Amino acid sequence: MPATPTTPPPALRPYLTARHELLWDEAEAFAAEHIAPRAIRMEAAPGRVERKVADLMATRRWFAVTVPAALGGMGAGHVAKTVLIHRIGCVSAAAAAILQATLIPVGALLHFATHDQKGRWLPQVADGSLLLSIAVTEPTAGGHLGGIETTAERAGNQWVITGSKVHIGNSHLAGAHLVLARTAEAGVRTSQALTAFIVESDRHGLSVSDHRPGLGLHGFSAGRLDLDHVRVPADNVVGEIGQGLSVAQSSSILYGRPNLAAVSLGIHEAVVATTTARLKARPRYRGALSDLSVLRDRIGDMEARLRAARILAYQSVHLLDQGLSCDTDLVNAKYLGHQWAMTSAQDAMELHGAHALDHDYVLQRLWRDIQHTYPPAGTGEVQRIRLADAALDEDHIQWSERLAAESPWAQPDPTPA
Repeated sequence: MPATPTTPPPALRPYLTARHELLWDEAEAFAAEHIAPRAIRMEAAPGRVERKVADLMATRRWFAVTVPAALGGMGAGHVAKTVLIHRIGCVSAAAAAILQATLIPVGALLHFATHDQKGRWLPQVADGSLLLSIAVTEPTAGGHLGGIETTAERAGNQWVITGSKVHIGNSHLAGAHLVLARTAEAGVRTSQALTAFIVESDRHGLSVSDHRPGLGLHGFSAGRLDLDHVRVPADNVVGEIGQGLSVAQSSSILYGRPNLAAVSLGIHEAVVATTTARLKARPRYRGALSDLSVLRDRIGDMEARLRAARILAYQSVHLLDQGLSCDTDLVNAKYLGHQWAMTSAQDAMELHGAHALDHDYVLQRLWRDIQHTYPPAGTGEVQRIRLADAALDEDHIQWSERLAAESPWAQPDPTPA
């Protein structure tokens, strides 16, 4: 992993302003000072949820990087968000996951909440007093929105929510959860059957299961929520009743997919840096392992994948910040970003030989962490279906275009790069 501060590669210059480059430096300094020392402890204690890193990021308003300044946020847009997640992910994918998971429901509130709701919740996100989760996935349905079984029934000026959600990022840190529930009778098509609600974590009947560590991302919690007749007021509905599918889908496309592309990119960069450092330092045949042509061939492939993934990740969010249609580009950045990082991680394991199998070697963490960027916001199979829709000219909804007018940063930044 990079041991010294880096500057953005020249290929990213078209997408970065002076403000972005300052944020790049700030994120790297923060990761070196606060995250790197904790990453080892997070790995050694997978059963513990990391809270301090979240607190430190909150004090910098990073959970509100896309929230307008009028609501206390940075108002910096999606490229800025990608810079933060990417640079932190180079040092700890778990820390990057903590950041990106709250940014998804923040996006939902920005696009669908009322003026009063934004004023109630987003300033708390901005000052760090409230972290959010998005609770969509269920034990039986998985990520299939049409199979959601959690229900919400109207009771006067309240809604009563019952059901279970799993794999919920920041489940143990969040003070409120954006919960998707079924509000229509059986037989109503999915596009009109679901509604989004904000459910505060201290509501009676809401319980969060004990943290269970996963294969990777140690320190990050992705747990289970159980809702047993949880009552929330009617003004906790986000968007219109029956608009939950739009809330979930747009948040996944505009926030979830580019966020995960940035996490994958951070891991990928760390994989390549770790591998090249090892090969250059390992003596062999009056030189180093890095001098062997058979190994240089493998490293060349890794570098090609990394450079391509970097361009995809930043180009797609740059288009998003400009208010241009880019849903498919965001899908592609997430899909290929994971796939390429996964291939490079496997190559790195093989290039390290038996050393890769040492329990405390960083490469093991990177290999385990990259597995976690495949399922969220749509598996590879889902992404390929969306890409096929685009190829067949059947991708009719373009959330990047539809919601662009609501984005305060969807204009060229006048700050010179």
